Amino acid sequence: MPGAEPGLWQRNSRRRRKGAARRYRQCHNRIQYEACNFAVPAEDPNELCVSCRQTRILPDLSLPENRERWYRIEVAKRRLFYTLAQLRLLSVEPPGGQRDGPIFEFLADQPGQQVMTGHSEGVITINVAEADDAERVRRRVALHEPYRTLLGHLRHESGHYYWTLLVEQGGRIDAFRSMFGDERSDYTQALADYYTHGARAAWQSQHVSAYATAHPWEDWAETWAHYLHMVDLLETASSYNTRLVVPGSEEDADEVSDPFEAVSSDFQQLVDQWIPLTLLLNSLNRSLGQEDAYPFALSAGALAKLRFVHDAIGEHRRQADAAVSPPSPPAGR
Repeated sequence: MPGAEPGLWQRNSRRRRKGAARRYRQCHNRIQYEACNFAVPAEDPNELCVSCRQTRILPDLSLPENRERWYRIEVAKRRLFYTLAQLRLLSVEPPGGQRDGPIFEFLADQPGQQVMTGHSEGVITINVAEADDAERVRRRVALHEPYRTLLGHLRHESGHYYWTLLVEQGGRIDAFRSMFGDERSDYTQALADYYTHGARAAWQSQHVSAYATAHPWEDWAETWAHYLHMVDLLETASSYNTRLVVPGSEEDADEVSDPFEAVSSDFQQLVDQWIPLTLLLNSLNRSLGQEDAYPFALSAGALAKLRFVHDAIGEHRRQADAAVSPPSPPAGR
């Protein structure tokens, strides 16, 4: 089960307390391609780091454009890996030195054969053309999407992977159907209907995006990706000791909290800090003549689904941490 092993940060802190320094070496993809900045424990026999180990198929790297595309995708994937590891959704040192989490295949279109980005049975496929800025913007405009990034793709597809673990296998299927709808409805037909007719009317009242209306699985994956956007941005703001207060407000400035620090962080506090942080983020972008970095407005219905994701991850984190925590000493002498 992902997350059953203690995180690298936990192991290292224990070693530092004992005064033992751990040694690392560069990932092979760093040495050969300068395409990775993760390290490998010196005693680990694997040439690749835990993130690069997840990638099963690469595009033809003899083509210079594919080398650049692959590099960009791996950068985004390492950001996803970090967030999932912080949430105890995968292990930085999986048993036996194997990979943990989803498997990735990065493929390029071939004559007469277009690669579809998606997820199937634990494998995430990414069309490397998404790493080209011009092509990604073209698809964003053609599909009427206000937000389309490599990292967003990876987060969305990882949501399908973790739906199986946290919802289907986690005993939350009835609660999921009550919140998101019945995933047993015809998926292929649902997508065909969405691309033919577009999003449902007034979709903003219950969904984080228009695409989330296509099918309950896509609603979950879009909500999942949005939650990962939130916690990652909040952690970054926290690392810079950001303090927020809405202009014109009489409230005292509030320091942004690290959402990864507490296993059971308060969802409402996360939302309360998220709103002014995104106002700041968009205002900074506008000052530079750029479009809003966060082109969303979260409704009560969307927030309820985000809370569902938050609670599912929180319960998993508590179970993962309990599995590696030493037992409490007996009461008394």
